[in-house]
Amino acid sequence: MSLVAGIDIGGTKTAAGLVDANGTVLARHRLPTPAADGPAAVVAAAVRAVRELGEPVAAVGVGSAGVIDPVAGRIVSATDALPGWAGTALRRELEDALGVPVAVENDVHAHALGEAWLGAAAGHRHVLLVAVGTGIGGSLLIDGRVHHGARSVAGHAGHVPVPSAAGAPCTCGGTGHAEAVGSGPGLLAAYAKSATAPASSLAEVAARAAGGEEQARRILARGARALGEALGGIVNMTDPELVLVGGGVSHCGPEWWEPLQEAFTAELLPPLKDVELRPCALGGDAAVVGAARLALEVLRTTGTPGDREVQADEGVPR
Repeated sequence: MSLVAGIDIGGTKTAAGLVDANGTVLARHRLPTPAADGPAAVVAAAVRAVRELGEPVAAVGVGSAGVIDPVAGRIVSATDALPGWAGTALRRELEDALGVPVAVENDVHAHALGEAWLGAAAGHRHVLLVAVGTGIGGSLLIDGRVHHGARSVAGHAGHVPVPSAAGAPCTCGGTGHAEAVGSGPGLLAAYAKSATAPASSLAEVAARAAGGEEQARRILARGARALGEALGGIVNMTDPELVLVGGGVSHCGPEWWEPLQEAFTAELLPPLKDVELRPCALGGDAAVVGAARLALEVLRTTGTPGDREVQADEGVPR
C-alpha cells in the first residue's frame, strides 16, 4: 500500500504526517516554521519534516497558509506571518526536492477536506468550515469540492463586516470585520485594554471567564457574537448542510460557544434554522489528513497535480 505525506505549513509551526490510504496517520513530525529566514528556509523545513517521517512516500499534499493558486501550486499572497511567501512556487520546489508528485492547497481548505473525509463532516456534501485562531479563515465545500472563487481568495470568513465589530480596526486595513474582535489576537487585545490584571494567553482569559470573571466573559462573548453574526450571514448566502468551527479560539469553552450559537441562530433565515453548528473533530491532524487526501488523489489520476480539485468523499477530479 502506497504511503503519502500530508504537510501543514503555518506561520509558527510546520507539521507533517505519514498517512495510508485509509487516512490513518502512522507517524508525525513537527518543527518550528523558520518564517523569519525566508521562503527557502520554510520550504527546506517542509522537506525535512517529510524526511523525518522515516518512510518513503509516493506523493505529498500540502496545506499552506496564504492564498494559494491550486492549479499552479503557487502562493498568490500571504500575511506578514510568512514574510516573502507570496510568489513561492511551492509545488515545483517541493517536487524538485522530494522527487514525488505534490499537490498544494490553502491550509483551511485542507482542514475542511480532512474533516469531510474522516472528521465531523463525514458524509456531508455542502459544508462551511471556519478556523478561528490568529485570524479567521474559512472554507466552503460545495458538492464535496473546495470553492476557490475566481481569484482563489474565497474563504475569508473573518472579513465579513458585522454589527458586533462596528468601528474595530482590522488587520486587513478595514474596520468592523469579525476578525477584528473575534480572532485570538483581537480577543487578547480587547481584554488587555479593559482588564485590571494582564493575561498571558487566551487560555488564561478563558479560564478567568470559566471562573466567573465578568470582564473575561464579556470579551469572549463579544468576539463570539461577531463570529456568529458573520457565520449566519454566510449560511444565508450559501445554504450548507453543516457548519464546523475549529482553531485555537474554539477551545474557550461554553462562555464562547453559547454566545456564538445564539448569534448564529439569530441571523439565520427561517428555512435554515436547523443548520447545525458543531466543533471540528480531527484537532491538529485535520489539515495534515486533508493534505494527504490531495496526495492520494495525485496517485489516482493522470496529469499534473494542479490540474484537479478533490471531492471530499470520493476524490473525483474535476
